[in-house]
Amino acid sequence: MKEYEQKLQKYIKDNNIECEYLKFEQSCHSVLEAARAAKVEPNDCVKNICLIDPEGKLIVAIVKGDDRVSTSRVGKALNTGKPRIATPEEILEKTGYPCGGTPSFGYLAEFLIDPVVMEKEIILSGGGSEYTLIKIAPSELQKANKGRVIKIRK
Repeated sequence: MKEYEQKLQKYIKDNNIECEYLKFEQSCHSVLEAARAAKVEPNDCVKNICLIDPEGKLIVAIVKGDDRVSTSRVGKALNTGKPRIATPEEILEKTGYPCGGTPSFGYLAEFLIDPVVMEKEIILSGGGSEYTLIKIAPSELQKANKGRVIKIRK
């Protein structure tokens, strides 16, 4: 896991991304685990839902912790047809990070951010492993991943 954490920390430093890197003893694999570890509410966390479009391209749908992604909305927004959820193997292959620690930036993908994420002052996102998180302003996150803000939640 340490290699993934170091890779993300290097990306953050090399790209001057303003955020705080947090490491925990307990797992942050799920939103509830992340919220407990960081002592925040689940809606202070975001989920990076990795999807594969019909052509095999990676889409990362970023929603608040309690929200769910509408694959129909994602497909309509991108005019690609309905994407499917990526497998853990595909997530590792396409992002370079394991499922449960996938960050919101740092790899090639089409990033979509739900508008309610942008309403938060600070959010917590995957930090490269299931024991790490990134604390970041949504505007900085959007700058880091060049994401499009589109309603993608159910």
